Amino acid sequence: MKKLTIGILAHVDAGKTTLSEAMLYISGAIRTLGRVDHRDTFLDTYALERQRGITIFSKQAAIELPGIEIMLLDTPGHADFSAEMERTLQVLDYAILVISGTDGVQAHTYTLWKLLQRCNIPVFLFINKMDISTVDKSAVLLEIQRHLSGSCVDFSENSSLMLEQAAMTDENLLDEFLDTGTIKDESLAHAVAVRSLFPCYFGSALKLDGVEQFLDGIEKFTVCPRYPTSFGARVYKITRDSQGARITHMKITGGCLHVKDILENGEKIEQLRIYSGEKFKPVSEACAGTICAAAGLSETLPGDTFGFESKSPAPVLEPVLTYRVILPDGCDVHDAFVKLRQLEEEDPQLHIVWNPQLRQIHVQLMGQVQLDVLKDLISQRFGIDVGFGTGSIVYKETIISPVEGVGHFEPLRHYAEVHLLLEPLERGRGLIFDSTCPEDALDKNWQRLILTHLYEKTHLGVLTGSPITDMHITLIAGRAHAKHTEGGDFRQATYRAVRNGLMKAQSLLLEPYFSFRLEVPAENIGRAMTDIQQRSGEFSPPETEDGMSVLTGIA
Repeated sequence: MKKLTIGILAHVDAGKTTLSEAMLYISGAIRTLGRVDHRDTFLDTYALERQRGITIFSKQAAIELPGIEIMLLDTPGHADFSAEMERTLQVLDYAILVISGTDGVQAHTYTLWKLLQRCNIPVFLFINKMDISTVDKSAVLLEIQRHLSGSCVDFSENSSLMLEQAAMTDENLLDEFLDTGTIKDESLAHAVAVRSLFPCYFGSALKLDGVEQFLDGIEKFTVCPRYPTSFGARVYKITRDSQGARITHMKITGGCLHVKDILENGEKIEQLRIYSGEKFKPVSEACAGTICAAAGLSETLPGDTFGFESKSPAPVLEPVLTYRVILPDGCDVHDAFVKLRQLEEEDPQLHIVWNPQLRQIHVQLMGQVQLDVLKDLISQRFGIDVGFGTGSIVYKETIISPVEGVGHFEPLRHYAEVHLLLEPLERGRGLIFDSTCPEDALDKNWQRLILTHLYEKTHLGVLTGSPITDMHITLIAGRAHAKHTEGGDFRQATYRAVRNGLMKAQSLLLEPYFSFRLEVPAENIGRAMTDIQQRSGEFSPPETEDGMSVLTGIA
């Protein structure tokens, strides 16, 4: 039996959760069909999700069909929770992209498509809300082919026309079609797996129209991945159960994981669970291809990997707004900070920052919706009714040209000296640390310690006190004393060397930038262009699509 992990993604309000509910109901995984507007769906388990009608946290549910076992991962559609969705992509075999027939390809749909392309994930498309009389199926398909890919083919009608269109997307399919007049299901499945073909299905998830055919297509046109025998795993989410126990959600990508196994970070697996909705069943082992949850791990974070797996790439989207957390009178600041750090573990796009000078807690996040959810979550989880100050932009700093920084630490009976070379990098590279210091000048263990101190701290720039980025910091020289040097001495010398280099450098303040796609009626395009220019945005010449003017650019 095939075992697949399939994620379901969409622009908010496209009907993603409704489709998940329909798939679970038709497959027999649930007995009653819930609705988002009735606030009784199987996967929206958090009270605020049901109240707002949006998915905030990714969930999983098991679907068993005659020839395939699917672990369905429902992801958030709102842009404020994109990091939760991005982490889920790391464990997917296939993705379902839901598009609203009434709205077509929307702004966030482009973002999702690019992420799926970057992660090389095969995609099935379900065009929802086709029961609405004003929706033109051929027009929607044409829009999808124009904006996403010409290899998107209508699979909802199994006809010779469908085979002809599929054959045009791949040379091997074309050869087979010309030789035999048809194409085998196995050949179509292979083309889907290598992303040369994207099957499109049309229907209405709310009325269960087209959903059974869609499930048949997933069963027929998917290929089970081959997994190695050596152990590998990817962590994509951290949660806490109803008893407050920390749960690590991961996909086993090779070999098997057993209860009581000790991972390479030295932590022991106390329990393994397979979740479906809010419920779970304990298991003694989880083998390759399984999405499981492990209890007993306290140091794991989303994006961590084990075994042969390489480190997951950082999320594309980062928090761009920062707010001061206003605690109620009598609330202990340190205790509140420790509790809020728990939420940071669970949400990769939430950054909790302690300002030691002002003794204040600040949160960095994506937008107003995430702020509302955070306020509700803190109240429910910890019983603390917090407020937030006026929001401001998260800036970063970098340098324009190379500079050398020297850090010297020599109080009584202590000694350490560190020389660092700070060099600018192109935008988006982040921070890179390494060493070219000869070992005869400074022992290898001291060099490792200096690099550890570089990694462990968020280094702040000198313009606004914002974190530094896009910089290559190299240890080029250092000195220790045979008798008086201790580990903590190099911490101080390292921090001073970074600060010394930044003080001498020509620094540059960096703003967060977004790429955008703006659709407006043709009569409003002049005003839109003026508005963007006044806000220092840049854009390409406008294009006309379906009676609307489209601007793309950065701001």
